[in-house]
Amino acid sequence: MNSPEKANSPEKADRLVGTSVARREDPRLLTGRGRFVDDIALPGMLHAQFVRSTVAHGEIVSVDLSAVRQVPGVVAAFSAGDLDLSDITAELGRPLSEYVPTAMPVLARDRVRYVGEPVAIIVARDAYSVEDGLEAAKVSYATLPPVTCEADALTPGAPLLHEGAARNTLVDVSLFATEGIDAVFESAPCVVHVETRTGRQNALPLETRGVVAHWDDREGQLVLQTCTQVPHQVRTVASRSLRLDERAVRVVVPDMGGGFGQKCVVGREEIAAAAAALRLRRPVKWIEDRKDALSASFLAREQHYDVRAAFDAEGRILGIDADVVCDMGAYSCYPFTAGIEPLMASAEMPGVYKVPAYRVRGRAVTTNKAPTAPYRGVSRPQYVMVVERLFERASRELGLDPVEIRRRNVITEFPYTGVNNITYDPGSYLEALDLCERLVKDEGWYEKQAEAAAEARHIGIGYACFSERTGYGSTAFAQRKMKVVPGFDLSEIRMDTSGAVTVTTGTMSHGQSHETTMAQIVADELGLDIGKVKLHQGDTDRITYGFGTFASRSITVGGSAVRIAAAKLGEKLRRIAAARWGLPLDEVELGSGLVRRRDGSGGVLSYEEIADAAYLQAHLLPRDIEPGLTATATFDVFNDGTFSNATHGVVVELHQDTGRVEILRYVCVEDCGVAINPQVVEGQCRGGIAQGIAGVLFEEVTYDAQGEPSATSFMDYKVPTAHEIPDVLIHHLETPCAFTETGAKGAGEGGTIGAPAAVLNAVNDALRPTGVELDHTPVTPETVHRALTQQTLESAS
Repeated sequence: MNSPEKANSPEKADRLVGTSVARREDPRLLTGRGRFVDDIALPGMLHAQFVRSTVAHGEIVSVDLSAVRQVPGVVAAFSAGDLDLSDITAELGRPLSEYVPTAMPVLARDRVRYVGEPVAIIVARDAYSVEDGLEAAKVSYATLPPVTCEADALTPGAPLLHEGAARNTLVDVSLFATEGIDAVFESAPCVVHVETRTGRQNALPLETRGVVAHWDDREGQLVLQTCTQVPHQVRTVASRSLRLDERAVRVVVPDMGGGFGQKCVVGREEIAAAAAALRLRRPVKWIEDRKDALSASFLAREQHYDVRAAFDAEGRILGIDADVVCDMGAYSCYPFTAGIEPLMASAEMPGVYKVPAYRVRGRAVTTNKAPTAPYRGVSRPQYVMVVERLFERASRELGLDPVEIRRRNVITEFPYTGVNNITYDPGSYLEALDLCERLVKDEGWYEKQAEAAAEARHIGIGYACFSERTGYGSTAFAQRKMKVVPGFDLSEIRMDTSGAVTVTTGTMSHGQSHETTMAQIVADELGLDIGKVKLHQGDTDRITYGFGTFASRSITVGGSAVRIAAAKLGEKLRRIAAARWGLPLDEVELGSGLVRRRDGSGGVLSYEEIADAAYLQAHLLPRDIEPGLTATATFDVFNDGTFSNATHGVVVELHQDTGRVEILRYVCVEDCGVAINPQVVEGQCRGGIAQGIAGVLFEEVTYDAQGEPSATSFMDYKVPTAHEIPDVLIHHLETPCAFTETGAKGAGEGGTIGAPAAVLNAVNDALRPTGVELDHTPVTPETVHRALTQQTLESAS
C-alpha cells in the first residue's frame, strides 16, 4: 500500500528517528515491574507438566495414568486418546517428490520419535504435586532402532520415521542449476572444496516457553497468555486443534524474555495446556523447565555442506556447486516446515558476491531428535561460513590476500540481480570491507600478529563479508511455496480527546525495543511528544492480524505500516483543520502537537481541539469527513526484500597447549539503512555476535547412539559468559532502503550471521603455521587439541 506523501510529514528539527532515545521499556523491566508468563497467577490456577518419552524411537504399547490420578494434589491426567486433538501439520505447496509433510500430534499417540516427546499431560494443584504425578505415570514402549544423524537417515534400509518419507527425506529440492556449470569447473584454473558440519544448537532464550490458559465465560473465549513471537499463528493452530472458532480463542503475550526464532513456531505443549484448561474449566499454567528446554524444545543449526567453488587465475569466482543437508529432527515446525533451513541456504548462498554459475541441492532429513525451528539467522551463519571458507582457501591457492580476493568479487553496482534470481538493492559491500580492514590495521593488529609469531604465539586475523536479507514480503515467502504465506503487516492508530495516540502493530517484541522504536516513528510523523504515543502488540483481540516478529521484519514491514497509519491520521487532522479554516489541504501543516496555517498568519489548532471536533462536536464536521480520529494501514514488500550488509573482522589468539581460542578484538562495520535508534541497533549487533560466537566456539546439543541427549544442563551445554565475549567495535554505514517507509533495513540477525565465519577464519589463520585446518563447528579446545595432536603424530610418522 502506498503511503500519504512524506512531504506532508511535520518539519521537526529534533526528529527522533535516527537518535538513541532511551528505551521506554527499561524502567519497567529493570525495576522488576515486568510481567512475564510465570508471573501470572489466576484464582484456582492449576499447574501442568508432561510425561515425556524416555526412548528416542518406539511404538507406544500402553499409557497407564491410573496411579497418577491417585496422587495427592493431582486433578487430572490426559493422554492423546483423552483429548482427541487435531494434529499440527505444516505444509508446502510442493509435490511429494520435493516435500513430505509430517503430522505432529499434540500428544504422541502410537509412536514416539524423540526423547522428550510429550505423551501425556498431568495437571495438579501445585508445581510440587504435578512432579509427584509424573513419577507415577507408566508408559510402555516397544523400542525401535533410532536414527541419530543425517548420514544414518540417508543410508539405504535405515528405519523410517514417517511413512512416505523415503530415506527419511522430508525436503529434496534443486532450486538452481546453471546451464554448463560442469564445463565451468572443468576449465577453471582453481577449484577449491569445503566440507563442513555445524553442531545442533538451542536458541536458549532467557525465559523458557510457557503458557497460562483459562476459559473466559463472559466472552466465551479460551484465553492463552503465552510467550510467543507469532500470536495469531498460535490462535489459528489452537482453534483448529481444539475445533473452536478463531473468535473463541484469544492469545495475549505479556513481557517476553527472548525468543530468537524458537518461539516463532507453534509448540505442542501450549495447545495441550489449553485443551486441559478447556476441559477442566480452570486456569492451567505450564512453564518449561530448563532440562526440557535444552533437550525437548525446538533446536536448530545441525547442517552438513559439501561445496566446491571455481575461480579464475585472478581470483574472480566462476561458480559454486553445493550440496546441503539439514537435520530437522522428528517433525516439521509450523508454519515454516522442514524446508526453512535448506530452502534458505539454497536460495541465498551466493550472498554478497558476483557468482556467475550456481548449482545447489538442498535436503531436509528427519531424525530421532527434537524438531528444528528457525534460529536467529536461519542457515545464513552456516552458508556464509562455507562461502567465506571457500574464499580463504582460494586466496591461499592463488597466492592472494584474503581481503583482496573478496574485494575483487563483492557486488558494487546496484540493483544487482544474481544467479539466484534475487535482486539486491543498494548496499555498501565494498565500503564495509575496506573500512573493516582499515580499522583492524589502524589498531596495529597485523604488527602484533608478526610480533607474536616471533614469540611462537599464534594470533590469527579473519574476516567475513555478508548480507542479511530482511523485509521479506508476501512475494518472497510465496516463492518458497508455503501454504501459510507471511508478508504484510497491519497497523491501526487512534487519537483520543486528550491528543494521545494508541497504535497497534502485528509484530511482537521479545527484546527488540518496539515500544520505543515504533513510538519514535509515530512521534516524528505526527510532530508529537513521544510520551503521548502508546504501542499495543501481542493481543489477537486488539490487533486485527499480524505475522509476528522474525526475519528482521519488524521495522522494515511493521514499522512501515505504522508510519503509513500515522500519516493517514495526520492527514485527517489536517483535513479537519482545513475545513474549519476554509483552506485547501496543502495550506495546512502539523508540528509540535499543533495544526498550523502554512502561510504563518497565526491560525493554530491543538490536537486536543481537533479531537474534540472529531468526537464531541462531530455534527459540525463536513459530510465528507467521518467522525473520530482513526486510521488503518497495511504494508507489504512485493520484491525480493532489502539487504543489510556488514563485514566483521576478528583477531584471535590460539593457545596451543590447551587448544583454547581467545578473541582479542572484534570489529563490526554494518549497514542497516536508516537506524531508527542507533543504540538499539548496536544492542542487536552485540547480542547477535555473542550468539554467533557461542555457535562457533561453544554450544552443541549432542546425543548418544540411542538418541539420548547428553547436554541437558548447563554443566554439559557450554554457554559463553561475559568473560568469553569480547567488547565489539561497531561502525555504522547508511544506505537507506528506497521502498521501506523509514529507509530502514533489518538489523536483528546480522551479528549472528557474520560471527561464525569471521571467528573460524581467524582460528584457521592462527593455525596456519601448524598445517591444521578446521571446518566443523563448534571449535572447542578439545577439537583444537585433538587436531594438533593428530597432526603431530602424522608428521612424526
